[in-house]
Amino acid sequence: QVQLVESGGGLVQPGGSLRLSCVASGIIFRFYNMGWYRQAPGKQRELVTTITGVGVTNYADSVKGRFTISRDNAKSTAYLQMDSLKPEDTAVYYCNAETRWPKVANYWGQGTQVTVSS
Repeated sequence: QVQLVESGGGLVQPGGSLRLSCVASGIIFRFYNMGWYRQAPGKQRELVTTITGVGVTNYADSVKGRFTISRDNAKSTAYLQMDSLKPEDTAVYYCNAETRWPKVANYWGQGTQVTVSS
């Protein structure tokens, strides 16, 4: 049984920081590309950032220079460090794990709320 469990969300003031964690179980973590997506009220889910099993990263333009994705394969955990947060970063953040080897698989966490407000 595959599980992705996010934590670390909450309420933060503009300019503040949060660190999200995503602990995976039931998968061979190093074979999976990990990603963070977000969905704001009334909007579609959008890609925030991804990291491959060997650490190659990709970021949405809106978060470049402010957010940092990382992973610890020994702990089966992915992280999202969010700095210089803006009100427009307010959303539910979802962890995603996907692979194409040995077969296509894609899993989602339950989401964690991030609210940026004064």
